[in-house]
Amino acid sequence: MTRPIGIDLFAGVGGLSLGFEQAGFDIVASVDIDPIHCAAHKFNFPKCVTVCKSVVEVTGDELRHLAGLGKRDIDIVMGGAPCQGFSMIGKRALDDSRNQLVYHYVRVVMELKPKYFVFENVRGLTVGKHRRFLQEVIEAFQAGGYEVETDYKVLNAADFGVPQDRRRLILMGARKGLPLPSYPEPMSRTTVGEAISDIPDAEQFPELWERDWTKVKYGKPSPYAAYLRGNKDDPTNFGYRRHFDASLLTSSLLTDHTPLSRSRFAATAPNEVEPISRFKKLALGGLCNTLRAGTASDRGAFTSPRPIHPTAARVITVREAARLHSYPDWFRFHATKWHGFRQIGNSVPPMLARAVGAQFMLALGKTPEKPGVFLNLGDQSLIAISMTTAAAMFGVPSTVIAPRNRPGEKLDPTLPLFEEAEVAAL
Repeated sequence: MTRPIGIDLFAGVGGLSLGFEQAGFDIVASVDIDPIHCAAHKFNFPKCVTVCKSVVEVTGDELRHLAGLGKRDIDIVMGGAPCQGFSMIGKRALDDSRNQLVYHYVRVVMELKPKYFVFENVRGLTVGKHRRFLQEVIEAFQAGGYEVETDYKVLNAADFGVPQDRRRLILMGARKGLPLPSYPEPMSRTTVGEAISDIPDAEQFPELWERDWTKVKYGKPSPYAAYLRGNKDDPTNFGYRRHFDASLLTSSLLTDHTPLSRSRFAATAPNEVEPISRFKKLALGGLCNTLRAGTASDRGAFTSPRPIHPTAARVITVREAARLHSYPDWFRFHATKWHGFRQIGNSVPPMLARAVGAQFMLALGKTPEKPGVFLNLGDQSLIAISMTTAAAMFGVPSTVIAPRNRPGEKLDPTLPLFEEAEVAAL
């Protein structure tokens, strides 16, 4: 069986990679500048070549060589390049140095000449002055020999089975002569309760104050949770199965709260915002608000607001956030809460990516097939690695990502913090 192949630029921990794998693609190479993200991607995608570099520094020929592709036709290149979205008067936004990542995304696509590309970004690019920048991106692709779906859409992950209100621009293009894919049609929605109610309360397990995993007995799952746990076959998932211990609860390191914070959490009504922390309390029958990555210390706040659990007086764990983002339970994140939440908040929900990927599979005229083999996940050290060690492993400076500002240990995350606005990426 030969599956269509894709390359993920700005891959992060791999939300797009996983979604397109589940749609029937083999992701043969990923690129990201963050060594911690790259280490986790390497752990979760053992068949993929992980390239820890800025897209500014990579070439199409280099990626072909590293992935052993030779002259093979690449089916899709995907990625969500951060951008400023504006420029000085009289200057093209795509030429502005602040938008160099988008410029180089376009460049790498042109060098690789895939059949298709996906450019995903914040919905803010579709409104106001930012539309000019988006139009320049479209024109650059058109000049490079691609048909672009100019009736572009902002898709809400909640419309594709993800229990989270998260809206992203999806821009799709096809090499001239190939059919453009259609946008996926909305499907039934999933609630917070369906996503996490089978997970036992992490605070029942004292060991989770010191490490991010323990053995547990899960509750009765919804179909959504059963798919993510791996004990029910999802007929729309054509990804590789992974070997993992389904009795483990992972990515669940606990967060310390003051008694006063806990009382405030308990007193907050579902779907309301707790006024001191400004955290939203989730409702079992509702959707999660957009999970965000937070900012590095050079941007101010070192973490982002984490939703309050719907039934426990605490914020959600990384694993609960992963369920609300549609990651399967075998998928592992960095063992720290800081990096784990950053990896989730920076990523595209896999089920949204899968719905988009399925449309490209249709455009290719391919019938997706489920691989018969199981994959072994990477070495556990990859998800407990320090930034310094990860950087050394990939041969990049440890300062490539600004360090977290940590004036003290076990900080209470219920203190007021600025939420990273969606337009901050612009």
